[in-house]
Amino acid sequence: MKTAIVTDSTAYLPHDQISEFNIHVIPLTVTIDGQAYDEEVELSAGDFYEKVRGNGPLPKTSQPPVGRFVELFEKLSKEYDAVISLHLSSGISGTYAGAVQAGEMVNDIDVFAFDSEISCYVQGFYVRRAAEMAKEGAGPKAILDELAEMKKTVRAYFMVDDLAHLQRGGRLSGAQALIGGLLQVKPILHFENKVIVPFEKIRTRKKAMKRIADLLAEDAAKMPLEAVIIHANQQEEAEAWHNELADRLPDVKFSISHFGPVIGTHLGEGSMGLGWVKRRL
Repeated sequence: MKTAIVTDSTAYLPHDQISEFNIHVIPLTVTIDGQAYDEEVELSAGDFYEKVRGNGPLPKTSQPPVGRFVELFEKLSKEYDAVISLHLSSGISGTYAGAVQAGEMVNDIDVFAFDSEISCYVQGFYVRRAAEMAKEGAGPKAILDELAEMKKTVRAYFMVDDLAHLQRGGRLSGAQALIGGLLQVKPILHFENKVIVPFEKIRTRKKAMKRIADLLAEDAAKMPLEAVIIHANQQEEAEAWHNELADRLPDVKFSISHFGPVIGTHLGEGSMGLGWVKRRL
């Protein structure tokens, strides 16, 4: 059975991986001053942060139209027997639901939608693993079983410079944002039950990053890990953190990724995250 792998742009996969594993990407859209852009296609992360810097209105984000999924799935049916469509958490976007709906509308191909319950390159961990297995000839059941197993070890924590972005975008409750603002804390956030919630309240950025690194170290002592540093237009800081973590945890395989336009709209420039998963040996 030949299986196609589909994801959305918020996985922020490097172009070489998309090409190497023949991954099909459906873009989400960000609208700035009335102009809509397909992220990672018409608008890069760097250009996005340049455009929105300042006190202008918050950009708007939107999920892909169901018709875009239908069009892609019908095209894939000419070459593939099945599709696994992996998407950002259904608790913060309707993209996964759109893939499910589109899968029910197409014939001649079996569509299996997968809710990563997370986003960004941690979502990309799932996509890359699925694509590796599909390339090796694995069928949908084997791939989905592996993805379910991965969920047991996936972790991700992040911090933002300003909680207002999450609060204004409806991704964090107003009460939580107000508490963070009053105390001038840098809360560590994570996904729980598919939505973004506070994990711990930390006073400073430096202490928050240290706490996240300690959480990684705890898991690294138990199993081989792959980890990714994710930043919102903070390349130098990300590289410095990468070097620090790699020195501390030489057995962990590290990479650096970014918060692109859609996720960056809700987190804001300056955000930093760290995610990891048990490494496939």
